Formats: sequence, C-alpha cells, structure tokens
Amino acid sequence: MGIFTRFSDIVNSNINAILDKAEDPEKIVRLMIQEMEDTLVEVRSAAARSIADKKDLNRKLEHLEREQDDWDSKAELALRKGREDLAKAALVEKSRASSAAEIIRADYSAVDEGLAKLNHDISRLEKKLDDAKTRQKALLARHKTANSRLAVRKKIHDYKIDDAMIRFEQYTRRIDDVEGRIEAYDLGLPKDLNHEFAGLEAEESIARELDELKRRVSPGAGATTETK
Repeated sequence: MGIFTRFSDIVNSNINAILDKAEDPEKIVRLMIQEMEDTLVEVRSAAARSIADKKDLNRKLEHLEREQDDWDSKAELALRKGREDLAKAALVEKSRASSAAEIIRADYSAVDEGLAKLNHDISRLEKKLDDAKTRQKALLARHKTANSRLAVRKKIHDYKIDDAMIRFEQYTRRIDDVEGRIEAYDLGLPKDLNHEFAGLEAEESIARELDELKRRVSPGAGATTETK
C-alpha cells in the first residue's frame, strides 16, 4: 500500500509527522523512499518526452520557416516574370506556412513551460528523497545503537547473576565449615560429664555464630545491608 496518492502529497509531506504516527517507522520510511524513487522515474520520463517533443517541434518550425522563405522567393520571381496570379498563389502558401508556424510556436512554448515545471518538480522531489534517506540512515543508526546498548545491559546483568551465585557459594561454604566444626568438636574426646557440658557450651557458642552468619547472608539481610 502506498504512502502517497500523488506527486503533491510527496513534496508537501511532513516526514516527521508521518513517522511519529507510524507503528514501524523503519518500514514506513522504506516505503516512502520506494514511492519517491518510483515517482522520480516517472517525472524524469515525462521530462524526457517533453525534451523530445521540443526537438520535434523545433524541426517542424524550422521547416515551416524555410517554406515561408521559399514561397516568398517564388512570389517575388512570379511577379518579376509578370505572373501576378502565380505570385498571389505563392503568397497564399506562404500565409498557410506562417499560420502553421504560429501554431507550432505556441505548442513549443507550452512544452517548454511544462518542461521548466518538470525540472522544478524533479528538484523538489530529489530534495525530499534525500531527506527521507537521511531519516532512514538515522533510524538504522538508532536501531543499531539500541541493540548494542541492550547487548551490553544483558551482559552486565549476566555478570551480576554470576557474581551473586559466587557469593552465595562462598557463604554456603562458610556455613558448611561452621557446621563441620560443630560435628568435629567432640571427636576423640572422652564422654565424661565435664566434657559433655563443655561440649554443650561450645556448641551453643558456635550455634550463635552460625545463626549470626545465616542472618547476614539471608536475602532480606542482604537487601538491608545494601540499603544501608
């Protein structure tokens, strides 16, 4: 489907307004450029036909002007020879050629005026086309920049996830170490009453340390720590 319906729609268009309303500006600007290029080909073809018409009319005009001169010479010759009748007939033909030449001149003037307008239209259209192509380059550059920024953001995001996982593994390892210390505390010790109570006290101390460590590495605690 076309963006424009006629040449004046193109040269009078507000590209910014069209792109602002478009759901897919890149697609719309591509369609604009295609239509403008097609229209430019049509206008150039019309200009080429007008140039050819001018040349044809110019040849016809030159022929009629030579014909007028020829009939004028013949009328003069006939009059010198005393043939007034032939002189009058030659002047009639000269008048006919002169009338035809006037028509050709009017046609030539109209074609020349139309060609001047076509040249002006081509200039306006080329300017609009250049504008659209500039917008296309800008849109493509913005699209490329946005994709690059998105890739960087995703990469940074992945790094943050990896870093968080490493920290979590480190905290988990520390918890495992504390729990191992609890389990190993009584290994090889006699199970008399004093050692039992000493073991309970040590276990209570280590349990408090473990709770404190778990509190620090819990998700809620991490958020609180970052906020602080």
